[in-house]
Amino acid sequence: MPFAIEVEDLEKTFKGDIRALSGVTFSVEEGTVFGLLGPNGAGKTTVVRILTTILQPDVGLARVLGHDVVREPDVVRTLFGLAGQYAAVDENLTGRENLVMVSRLNNMSKSASRQRAGELLGEFDLVDASDRVLKTYSGGMRRRLDVAAALVTRPRVLFLDEPTTGLDPKSRNDLWDVIEQLVATGTTVLLTTQYLDEADRLAQRIAVVDHGQVISQGTPTELKANFGDSVLELGFANEGDASKAITSLTALGGHPAHLLGTSVEMTLEGGAANVISALRTLDDVELAPTTFAVREPSLDDVFLSLTGHQAVDAAPAGDLDAATASKRQRRGGRAQ
Repeated sequence: MPFAIEVEDLEKTFKGDIRALSGVTFSVEEGTVFGLLGPNGAGKTTVVRILTTILQPDVGLARVLGHDVVREPDVVRTLFGLAGQYAAVDENLTGRENLVMVSRLNNMSKSASRQRAGELLGEFDLVDASDRVLKTYSGGMRRRLDVAAALVTRPRVLFLDEPTTGLDPKSRNDLWDVIEQLVATGTTVLLTTQYLDEADRLAQRIAVVDHGQVISQGTPTELKANFGDSVLELGFANEGDASKAITSLTALGGHPAHLLGTSVEMTLEGGAANVISALRTLDDVELAPTTFAVREPSLDDVFLSLTGHQAVDAAPAGDLDAATASKRQRRGGRAQ
């Protein structure tokens, strides 16, 4: 299967020696969802901004449908749709007016623009709200309209940069359904997210990104299978007991145990036998857990094991966020 997106050894440093990307490499097959998974500041948005020709890399190559984003930016811009972290629609216009405007900006005739707007309003279940101004829309409706606007030209590649941030659970699920329908019709989607359940549901392949580097990639099943057989969850009466448990369990070797408040999580190989060994180790030092559970690994466990922290995290200084970069663009400055 041919690749819709190819990224090789991308590096990007901004002013002040802020290293946003350090050799990022991945490829995306046509007609699939590829997830870039990582916390705020990991470098995900910088990758998207390079692939969509907003930024140029310092080092490395990036191609969309075989076209180099640096050498052929005008061609590349005709090939993709982009829905970023911040809605690109006008809240003082109606939903229909927004889609007609975007169509006209893409050199479509008035009649074709009206027709395309009507098609997208139907596809995204926005017909009933089509003639309401956007400021009356819910967050989920705005995001659906934003994605619809990115599809005006029927692009073969769609970039979604954290599309469900701030949405309620129902709105998130509605947008997930839309994304799955798009892929079923052949659209290739690159999705950046810090939500592990989102990546697990939507993406055929995932690259885990942290501090500007891809630290692991594969299918969700592969990532979880490489992680271990089972996860032992133990709760304790206080953080002191939980800390002592960490020390004792570390002596067993294998995957490190993680302290989460008054709870401890540890991945174990070998199934039930090692679970029993872990409990015996705690009994030897007279530590009795208040709660006990064994479950299969999740992407949350994979990310915590790979990075040592949760995926949803505060943004470090190592990435240029979309808002900052957008302000620089409007001033005509260069982000370096």
